Amino acid sequence: MDRYSRKVLSWRLFSTMDVDFCTDALEEALTKYGTPEIFNTDQGSRFTGTAFTNMPESRSIRISMDGRGRRRENVMVKDSGVH
Repeated sequence: MDRYSRKVLSWRLFSTMDVDFCTDALEEALTKYGTPEIFNTDQGSRFTGTAFTNMPESRSIRISMDGRGRRRENVMVKDSGVH
């Protein structure tokens, strides 16, 4: 989700903790909308491993991660109707 426009840029629904669906969604968003300065995630295992972090870092995108256990930091996404 873009914080400024609140537009959902890409999303996936998956029933496992596999990283591929996260990298696929990020790749789709980057292809459609270009490269942001900062990409924010929580500290879930899908987002902290090198399989995921290499993608934004290789494009000079800074990675921001919410504090551990700080689910309220993602409240903007939860309030957008995307669950």
